[in-house]
Amino acid sequence: MKNIFYNKDNIVLYNEDCFDVMSKFLDNSFDMIFADPPYFLSNGSFTCKNGKMVSVKKGDWDLGKDIEENFNFHLNWLKECRRILKPNGTLWVSGTYHSIYQCGFALQLLGYHILNDIAWLKPNASPNLSCRFFTASHETLIWARKDKNSKHTFNYETIKNWENNYKKEIRCSCCGKTDKYEILHKKGNQMRSVWAITTPKKEEKQFGKHPTQKSLELLKRIVVASSNENDLILDPFAGSCTTAVACKLYNRKFVGIDINSKYLEIGKQRIDNIGKYYEK
Repeated sequence: MKNIFYNKDNIVLYNEDCFDVMSKFLDNSFDMIFADPPYFLSNGSFTCKNGKMVSVKKGDWDLGKDIEENFNFHLNWLKECRRILKPNGTLWVSGTYHSIYQCGFALQLLGYHILNDIAWLKPNASPNLSCRFFTASHETLIWARKDKNSKHTFNYETIKNWENNYKKEIRCSCCGKTDKYEILHKKGNQMRSVWAITTPKKEEKQFGKHPTQKSLELLKRIVVASSNENDLILDPFAGSCTTAVACKLYNRKFVGIDINSKYLEIGKQRIDNIGKYYEK
C-alpha cells in the first residue's frame, strides 16, 4: 500500500480510504479493533462551544445521505472488520443515537456476539440550545466479539483495580462553571458499564483538534481491558490518533487509517510527543 503516512515503533498510519486499506489485510490479522465511524450528523444544526453557537458540521466525510445508504456503509465496514479480526478478537464501536443503533443491528446481522454496551457519561457536556430536549451528555460504545463461541480477552483484575485520575470537580465546556460529579468507579470494585470521563483535556489538543475526538482516558480503558501487550490493534477511522497514543503507552502494536491527512498530522505529533504530554 503506497500511502503510508507514518511508520515507526510498531505504529503504522495510512492516509487512504479505510475500505481500500482493509481489503488488502489478510484474514484473522487483528487482536482488537476500535472504530469511531462517521455519525452522518453534519446536517445544518448547531451546538454550543465555549459559550457560542457553532455549526455541528464536522466535514464532508460526516455528511449523511439516506438511511439505507448510511446503513450499508456501516454494514460494509463492519463486515470487513469481521474478516480481518482474529477468531478470539473483539471490536469496539463508538457512536451517538445517530449511528450506534444502525451499527448494533449490522453487528447482529453479521454474526458478531455483543458483550456489553458502555455509556460514556460526559460530566462537562455542552448544554442543549433549543431547550426542547434532554441534554445529550453521553455516547454509547458497543463491545462485541467475532462470534458467540469464541473466547475473548478481558483483563478483569487490571480493570477492577483501575485508577481513576479525574478530579471530582470539573469545568463545563460551554459556560465555564465548575461543578462536582461522582466518580462511578472505585478501585477494587467491579467496573460498571457507565464510565464518567470528561471530554478531551487541554493537553490532548496540544497539536490541534479533531471534531469528534475521544478522551484518552476512554481509549486507555478500552485498550487495557480488552487486549494484551504486543497485540495488534486497528482503528479504521483513526482521526487524530487517540487510539494510537493509548496503544503506545501500553505497548500494543497499532494500525490506523484516515482519509484526512490534516488529522493524521495531528496524530503523528501526538505520538511523537507522548513522553512530554501523556502518561499511563
